[in-house]
Amino acid sequence: MTDTGDLADIEQSLLGGPRRYTRSQVAELSGVPTERARKLWVALGFPAAADDDDVAFTDADVAAIRAFSGLAPDATADEHNQIAAARTVGQAMARLAEWHADLIIREITPAEGDSTVSDSHRRTEAITRIVGVLTGLQDYTWQRHLAAALNRSVESAGPTRPLLVGFADMVGYTRLSRHLDPDELTELLDAFETATTDAIVDGGGWVIKNVGDEVMFAAADPAAGARIGLALQDEIAVAAQTISEMPQIRVGLAYGPVLTRFGDLYGTVVNVAARLTGVARPGTVLIDDQAAAALEDQNEFSLRHLRNVRVKGFSRLRSHVLRRRRRQ
Repeated sequence: MTDTGDLADIEQSLLGGPRRYTRSQVAELSGVPTERARKLWVALGFPAAADDDDVAFTDADVAAIRAFSGLAPDATADEHNQIAAARTVGQAMARLAEWHADLIIREITPAEGDSTVSDSHRRTEAITRIVGVLTGLQDYTWQRHLAAALNRSVESAGPTRPLLVGFADMVGYTRLSRHLDPDELTELLDAFETATTDAIVDGGGWVIKNVGDEVMFAAADPAAGARIGLALQDEIAVAAQTISEMPQIRVGLAYGPVLTRFGDLYGTVVNVAARLTGVARPGTVLIDDQAAAALEDQNEFSLRHLRNVRVKGFSRLRSHVLRRRRRQ
């Protein structure tokens, strides 16, 4: 691996310069009170300096604290919202950075008998090159996603808007993962994420998050969300033809007003979709009453009404099995 000197050069490049400020100096230069600056720093996912005299911060750190403090008033009505925004950005970037670090390590680790990246200088050059590529790709991808998100949100007048929310999870994943080796588990998760992302994006929806064996997604149009739910089953069936361990999935959909907050969704609709997923049979799609009402005039779908079920938080949850209507 790279030596200490090379790592210091790489760190300085990534941090935007040398560490030259204490916590109190950051507060003074950014115009943000020391305690608030500390809270923002920790919310971004970085450990606080051991004490106020530690020289641990760079010019880029000062600029970041100043930037969060200077966001538009509507976005940062109080300190709580500033901290929440910082925490959301920090968590997203931390996950991305972990993947980037794994990618870089794989790229600079020479294969047995390969001497092309054997010396420290070449490895440092390789890291610098890869970071440049990833930075450009990250900026490009973020801007494209931001454009799409703005288009989806332009008609929303507040923090809530009607959406179809869905979950899809792999049946029996916990049991299955116990006997898969790391390579097999990686292959399974890659296939699941590829299949579900393709179905969701091609159907006009967007992925909210992946959590292990489950994906959460949303669509502005109930019919589009219903098509996604059915397409998810199709994509997984195709994946199962090449991934022998690929289990069936179950899908739950619910429609109605949801709270959008820092890229995530909250509210009763989200909870209903999650509960329906938990009670759905393998290979099926369940929807709630509101989604069923929104789809009742859509001739492409067939609905079979089920009896009420008792689930956590809901004593009488009514569900409907969603299928494609057979052509006559």
